[in-house]
Order: sequence, then C-alpha cells, then structure tokens
Amino acid sequence: MKRLIIMLLLLPGLSLAPALAAKKDSLQRFFRDVKTYSAHFDQVVLDEGLNLIQESSGNLWIERPGKFRWHYDKPFEQHIVGDGEKVWSYDVELQQVTVRPTTGALGYTPAILMAGRGRLKDNFTVKPLGRQGSLEWTQMMPKKKDGGFEDIRIGFENGRIRVLEMIDSFDQTTRLTLSEAKENKKIDPGKFRFKVPQGVDVVGQ
Repeated sequence: MKRLIIMLLLLPGLSLAPALAAKKDSLQRFFRDVKTYSAHFDQVVLDEGLNLIQESSGNLWIERPGKFRWHYDKPFEQHIVGDGEKVWSYDVELQQVTVRPTTGALGYTPAILMAGRGRLKDNFTVKPLGRQGSLEWTQMMPKKKDGGFEDIRIGFENGRIRVLEMIDSFDQTTRLTLSEAKENKKIDPGKFRFKVPQGVDVVGQ
C-alpha cells in the first residue's frame, strides 16, 4: 500500500481566525468525532515527476480505534485487515497472507493513518494550506521520520475528507480520492476479522 498557502488577508483580525478555525475543525472533527467510516476509493501512485506508476481502486471500512478493512478490487484483489491487534494482508493472486502486529506494522500508510485516534499534535505538525478549487487543504507533517512518509496532505470538501495525499522519502505520492462516504454508520464487526483461507501460505505469524 505505497502510496496541498494561506492567502494574506487585509483584515486578519476579522477574517483570518475564523477561516483557520474552520479548516482545523474539519481535521479535528474527522479524527475526534468520526467513530466509523466507509467509502469507495480510487488510488494512484505518482513518481517524483508526477507520472502515474500505479493505479488501483476498492472500498474501505474503519472503526476507531485501530480497526480497518482495506479491500482492493482492481487491478489485483487484496485485503488488508486490522483487527486492533494484528494487521493481515492477503494477496489473492499470490495466495499468501502476511501478518504483523498493529504497532508499527505499516507506518503512516492510509489505513493506519485513517484508523488512528488520539491527539494529532502529539504526532504531527498541522498547517492549513488554503483553498485549491473546491477543496480546503491541511498539511500534516509527521514529527517522527520513521513512518515512511515525509508529508501528508488532506483535502476537505464541505468539511468532509475528500482527498488524501502522502509523499514518501522517494518523493513518490500516494493519492486517495474518496467517494460514497458514510460516517458513524454501524459496520458489521465481521469486516474487521480475518480468517486465513484454506491452503494459503501465512508469513510472519
């Protein structure tokens, strides 16, 4: 699963603070108030020249804290399931499952980031970037440099997360575009359980 300027205002005392608060509130609301989340996603990976090197799509389900299911259906089927203790990655074509402890399993991948919880300022330096088109962008710079990503940018549309961009140490960008999102709707607990299919190799358990 590899893998966005605040404009100067003439009257900052009147207009800057509300604008920044609104952007900050969108980010905090998502990580503080959204307990369950599901959506369709389209994912691309771009090289340092922003050339397309990988394209995929699928659906995701999240239940905080720490539970998620990431189902890639194109171009190759893959299931990534976090049950709160372990992360199971099942490559259907290879008939192989990789399992790791949740802590440190995938660094700041989209799955771990979106299913995360807690105080953002403990792990990130948060900075509003302003509007680009229909999106309000916020930057999250990881304070630790061992998570695999150097820069994370989230685009909000009408206060709801719409685009997630993650730039790694090789300047490759993983961009997720979300649609059909549902917040705080009940999700079948079975989504966050993984049973190893019969005959499939398991690595890392």
